[in-house]
Amino acid sequence: MINKLRNSLTPDHFLYEFFVDVRKRYMVKILLDFSVLLACAPLAVLIRMGHIHAVEMNMIIIYTALAAAPKLLGLRLFNVHRQSWHNVSVRDLFKIVMAIGFATAIIFAVSLSFRSLYPIPFGVIAIDGMLSILILGFFRLFARIGNENKDQYLNGNSGKKNKRVLIIGAGSAGTMMARELFRHPENRMVPVGFIDDDPAKQSQRYLDLPVYGTIEQLREVVKKTNASMVLTAIPSNPAVIREVVEITNSLKVDHQVLPRLSDLINGKVSISQIRTVDVQDLLGRDAVKLNMTEIADYIEGKTVLITGAGGSIGSEIVRQVCRFRPGLLLLVGRGENSIFQLQQELSRYHSETKYVPFITDVRDKVSLERIFSNYKPDLIFHAAAHKHVPLMEANPEQAVLNNILGTRNLVDLALQYDTERFVNISTDKAVNPTSVMGASKRVAEYVVESGAVRAQNDQIFVSVRFGNVLGSRGSVIPLFKEQIKKGGPVTVTDEQMTRYFMTIPEASQLVLQAGGMHNNGAVYVLDMGEPVRIVDLARDLIKLSGLKPDVDIKIRFTGTRPGEKLYEEILTAEEGTTHSRYEKIFMARKSGVGIKNLDEMLGELTYAAEEGDQERIRECLYNMIPNFTGYTMNMQNKV
Repeated sequence: MINKLRNSLTPDHFLYEFFVDVRKRYMVKILLDFSVLLACAPLAVLIRMGHIHAVEMNMIIIYTALAAAPKLLGLRLFNVHRQSWHNVSVRDLFKIVMAIGFATAIIFAVSLSFRSLYPIPFGVIAIDGMLSILILGFFRLFARIGNENKDQYLNGNSGKKNKRVLIIGAGSAGTMMARELFRHPENRMVPVGFIDDDPAKQSQRYLDLPVYGTIEQLREVVKKTNASMVLTAIPSNPAVIREVVEITNSLKVDHQVLPRLSDLINGKVSISQIRTVDVQDLLGRDAVKLNMTEIADYIEGKTVLITGAGGSIGSEIVRQVCRFRPGLLLLVGRGENSIFQLQQELSRYHSETKYVPFITDVRDKVSLERIFSNYKPDLIFHAAAHKHVPLMEANPEQAVLNNILGTRNLVDLALQYDTERFVNISTDKAVNPTSVMGASKRVAEYVVESGAVRAQNDQIFVSVRFGNVLGSRGSVIPLFKEQIKKGGPVTVTDEQMTRYFMTIPEASQLVLQAGGMHNNGAVYVLDMGEPVRIVDLARDLIKLSGLKPDVDIKIRFTGTRPGEKLYEEILTAEEGTTHSRYEKIFMARKSGVGIKNLDEMLGELTYAAEEGDQERIRECLYNMIPNFTGYTMNMQNKV
């Protein structure tokens, strides 16, 4: 009969899926739910009337028949029969309320229409609705509790030891994680309680788990609860994570961190998303959060050109720009593999974004001009550069041709084709440079500033200075991780060497924020907190790997490399800063172009680079940047 009914309906009919479901595994659930709802009708009459006579028997039969169809329709429309009883949630219970509420409203309307023929007390309808919700909800809750207890029993008797998990943070993230652990006992992680510094949460219980105390008491609580794992559910506080890491390392207890909310998909938390502590958590400062609200105003619908698009910073800028619905992305990069990988990522995660890839070099002005002529970009984010200090010391002509002349090509074309905004990515190594790389980036700043002087009133040319970017290609962290993986030693150039650090998202957001500001010719600097000693970073990373510095993994000091400083600066002595309208962004005070006769001096520098005259290159850079100590040190070494 079911087959005949199903075959008589078209696939687009709203009852079609219902009869398909009947033939599948939902049949038992449908029958159980419908049986419960049918039983609730006579029970409601009995409760309302208080006794059973012939009149009440007629009412039971009539009311049960009247209520059957609306209840069945409510179950179907709200997909109550598709719910997983073993994993029922508050949302599922709300669906039951909506389904029964819908059915009750229909029953009430029908009974009201036929009240003159056969009056049914409104109390019966109300009691029936409440009973239906309570009993359907109870069955599901009972099934979930029984399933969890069954899994815990089976896992507890399987011979494998469960991990006792102490959760730091009794807020929403921590309680969500505890709930997930309870729901998935197959992961053999059993929550035993919480640690939280909030005085209001002390001695409270969440999910029937106690808050044992504050982080200061963590050592005692771990011993008291016999916890074998500590799970940090407040990952936005690096100071807390650093303290927890030190304690768990000393106790030899596992420590993991809940992902940041920005890393979770749609705010969902699952056990598989627990991550090990990353060195970014140990910078000693909170990640800088910049104001992103005004960025959409200048990006949405625009043609955006990004150089170095396949690199660490360039590709992150691409990802960030995609959030603001650009009209077209022009991806310029020299490495075909990195651009290909970026294409795959865009196709998978940003399929709505239009883009055109170009394999070309910023030194190739003919190719660049073809791009500008065909697409006329509105915005340019210039991330292409040679950045490795020792390599550029050995190949200074490449630093000049790529970092300086490539920037000049882009600035000239941006002026020629009326580009609205040009953002150049610079470095803290451009300040009082000791290296060819740093000097080349300082001159690139001059080139951009020169473009700002020549720009029309509606054009903006700015530079942004970065510190060292964690996780970028060639940065110190991947090197340390590889050395630790091989058993050491971890090599640090000098015990006193310090660096400013920032994350890739921080760097890319600073670029986008700078593009939205209107101080033509400005050099923007991000407040990166205090500089970090490289040796401290190395020791922290060794600890995070579960090893002891100088015991399991040796640290070896190799001496500074050519062009390196012991410490970096973000401003020259003569610059100073002025506040921008954003708390964490400053502007270096500038007064016109950094040098006179820029075109003439660039001509001399270009000639020296094309001839491969390394000594002349350094001399030209020194003439342009009197505090370029790399030249004076080179001359002293020759003497």
